[in-house]
Amino acid sequence: MKIWCFPCLCFGEKEEDHVVNTTSNSQYFQSSSKRKEQMRGFGLERERGEMGNDDSELFWATLPDGRGGDEEEGTGLQLSDDQSEDFLSLVEDAEPRLTATGASGSQGLKVDVNLNLGLGAGPSTSSSATGREPRCLDTQNKRPKVHSLSLDWMTSFEHDSHYAAPSNETVGDESFQDVGVSGNIYRSNNDTVKMDDTELRMDLTDDLLHMVFSFLDHIDLCRAARVCKQWKDASSHEDFWRYLNFENRMISVQQFEDMCRRYPNTTGVNVYGTPALHPLAMKAVCSLRKLQVLTLGKGQLAETFFQALPDCHLLMNLNINDAMLGSGIQEIPIHHDGLRELQIVKCRVLRISIRCPLLEILSLKRSSMPHAVLNCPLLQSLDIASCHKLSDAAIRSAATSCPRLQSLDLSNCSCVSDETIREIATACVNLHVLDASYCPNISLESVRLTMLTVLKLHSCEGITSASMIAIASCYMLEVLELDNCGLLTSVSLDLERLKNIRLVHCRKFVDLNLRSWVLSAVTVSNCPSLQRISIASNALKKLVLQKQESLTTLSLQCHSLQELDLTECESLTNAICEVLSSHGGCPALRSLVLDSCESLTAVSLSSKTLVSLSLGGCRAITSLELNCPYLEHVSLDGCDHLERASFSPVGLRSLNLGICPKLNVLYVEAPQMVSLELKGCGVLSEAIIYCPRLTSLDASFCSQLKDECLSATTSLCPLIESLVLMSCPSVGPDGLSSLRSLPNLTYLDLSYTFLVNLQQVFDSCLYLKVLKLQACKYLSDTSLEPLYKDGALPALYELDLSYGTLCQSAIEELLAGCMNLTHVSLNGCINMHDLDWGFHRHKQSEMITVYENYEDQPIRLLENLNCVGCPNIKKVIVPPVASNCNSLEILKLNCPRLTSLFLQSCNVDEEVLVAAIVQCNVLETLDVRFCPKISPTSMVALRSACPSLKRIFSSFLTA
Repeated sequence: MKIWCFPCLCFGEKEEDHVVNTTSNSQYFQSSSKRKEQMRGFGLERERGEMGNDDSELFWATLPDGRGGDEEEGTGLQLSDDQSEDFLSLVEDAEPRLTATGASGSQGLKVDVNLNLGLGAGPSTSSSATGREPRCLDTQNKRPKVHSLSLDWMTSFEHDSHYAAPSNETVGDESFQDVGVSGNIYRSNNDTVKMDDTELRMDLTDDLLHMVFSFLDHIDLCRAARVCKQWKDASSHEDFWRYLNFENRMISVQQFEDMCRRYPNTTGVNVYGTPALHPLAMKAVCSLRKLQVLTLGKGQLAETFFQALPDCHLLMNLNINDAMLGSGIQEIPIHHDGLRELQIVKCRVLRISIRCPLLEILSLKRSSMPHAVLNCPLLQSLDIASCHKLSDAAIRSAATSCPRLQSLDLSNCSCVSDETIREIATACVNLHVLDASYCPNISLESVRLTMLTVLKLHSCEGITSASMIAIASCYMLEVLELDNCGLLTSVSLDLERLKNIRLVHCRKFVDLNLRSWVLSAVTVSNCPSLQRISIASNALKKLVLQKQESLTTLSLQCHSLQELDLTECESLTNAICEVLSSHGGCPALRSLVLDSCESLTAVSLSSKTLVSLSLGGCRAITSLELNCPYLEHVSLDGCDHLERASFSPVGLRSLNLGICPKLNVLYVEAPQMVSLELKGCGVLSEAIIYCPRLTSLDASFCSQLKDECLSATTSLCPLIESLVLMSCPSVGPDGLSSLRSLPNLTYLDLSYTFLVNLQQVFDSCLYLKVLKLQACKYLSDTSLEPLYKDGALPALYELDLSYGTLCQSAIEELLAGCMNLTHVSLNGCINMHDLDWGFHRHKQSEMITVYENYEDQPIRLLENLNCVGCPNIKKVIVPPVASNCNSLEILKLNCPRLTSLFLQSCNVDEEVLVAAIVQCNVLETLDVRFCPKISPTSMVALRSACPSLKRIFSSFLTA
């Protein structure tokens, strides 16, 4: 962190506010070497680096001591007349840079920057409040006049600051923050500047600095101390140095002694990882009489340290980590009358004796000691985890000597026996927490731990079903963890206070029976032999039982259960549906996941609360019945053997059954459904769909769907707007006549059907906008005459006749007569030879096109014409059209709305194409790939002919 102090400059003869007016915008700017010299005179020389690589120098060489060092008492600076003129000339030289930042050249530089960040509206009084004498404010060193900036500065900032300078300017090899200028500067007629009573100063109150500096660490405080005298005084306040953290730092004994002398009221010290651990620890306990917290480690502590420890009377917390205590051959005594917490972690010692009458927390974790003697009558928490050298007798002696013990961690103490646990339970009647994980010799068969609330038995090979008798006697038990208990086969507990239980990787575990009305968390995972689960609880809200391959029976009495995940429980049968319905044991269930439960064949659920259901991968399901009025999400991915489905009623808004190819009977009652997709249900022959809000129905490839089913659906779903009947060959005239029940129908797809005429469509779908008739090869040449002769379907704007068999004249008459069409697709129409659409021609054999005056013709709205795959077309003359034809040689366009033109593999010349696109004023995309007569040099001519072009795709380049 780098902190810069940029003061407020005031020039003038009076302590009054003035507006700076100059003939041009200005900014202080000069060369690197000259600027360094002047900034030293201003007392603002930039920090020289990162304070060196040596941490001791970095942290302490420049540490503020509150005495001011060799700094001068004053912070003001007076400029001579020559310096004033030099300064002004530099301001004038910076005018172009200021102009770029948005300052007005006509108005000149107007600066009134307020740097008074005091918390009150009046002048700062912090100097007198802290007992320091105020700086001399004589006539040669006046205090600058500044505006007070209160906490509501946002509302008055616009009035206090007329101009903000750029944030950073780089000059040479140095970077300085631009300096705000406030005060009175004026230029006389002979371009001279008069300045006096000049002072350079940042007006920040000590209280505000104290608050800001409270967020800095010690490194940043030292850097801040190098800014100015005021910051040095503020950063040295003892409030910031209550806790001295030298962890992993290269600090010498002398430097530490200086710190202890400077801040005698320090309450916390951390010298972990320092090179001189023992001397620093001795200095801390001997010099800091108010020391309360001491952290040591990564070194050796001699016996003298522990002998001096009792003299540090206020010490409450001692933490020693990864250290050697003593010489390794003698007993280490730790005697202290006020110590509350003692951490001796991963330490090497032969024997340790602890006598601390007020000690409450003790940790000897991972320490290699064969003997430990405790005399701590108030000890409440003891952690001797992974103390492999402690014998069973030593553990028993240490724990039983602490009658008030409440928490005991014996994990990874492989020698602990049931006898030791039994004696500890007898001596420590208040024991609430016991961690005996990885203790292979304990079984708890004859142990009674009546006050226990937390019991952890991870990887205890001696724990079996017989151990549950002892655990069942722990009537206060709240947390039980039995992970990796390989010999455990069954757990049956009726504990009224049990809240949390874990059973993970219990390879022989078969039966789980839990009864606790406050049980809120059950974790069962990777128990491959588990077959039966019975849980009764009023607090359990979420249950995850994934990958229990052998689970066949699940009994739940969980009135608050909302989420249940039974993914890959492959042995579950259809009986699970009774448990999960509202009349079962889960009346509040909202989310149910039965993915990959491959033994399910018929799912029938009735629930008034179920919102989400997932049956993905249940390939054996053939029947599905859902009576779930609030069901909003259902997943049937992979249910490819489903034959009968009933959704009555459900709250679904959309449903996709196209992934169920064997579905033949369907009943849907969904008042909120708006979209139904049956695409691919090729054997669906019976469907009753009652969805009064349905707007979109896709029945593509429902080859068995008959007119009766379509008529019933249209009468029950009157709001349908989009209807797709692609490849529904069983739909005939009667079904199409029923479409008159759909007044909002605007999209109709009858592609790949065997329709002969479309009169029923013209009579029933009066507001149709999109009609798709792809591959309707049985339509007669006169089937579309009502469109261009009788004005049928006046709202139609998109027509797809691709891959049809209509003759050339029928298509030309259609294009000439239907003025409202904007999108026409004629892809693959093999009967088309030449497309000449200037006006309706009576002589089809004529090859010369005569155009009427376009002003006399009705306005055509065509925007897109697709003729892909029409190999016989050689000539296209269409006033508002785009084409893409294999043998196209002649192209004439007058398309003011055309935006995209695709001419792949067309045989048009450059001159023909240029002439065709001249009138296309909004054309943006042109595709001429594989056009043999278009060369790279044609790109310039094409862009010149049509300036609106943005993209040209060719076989040579993409421009």
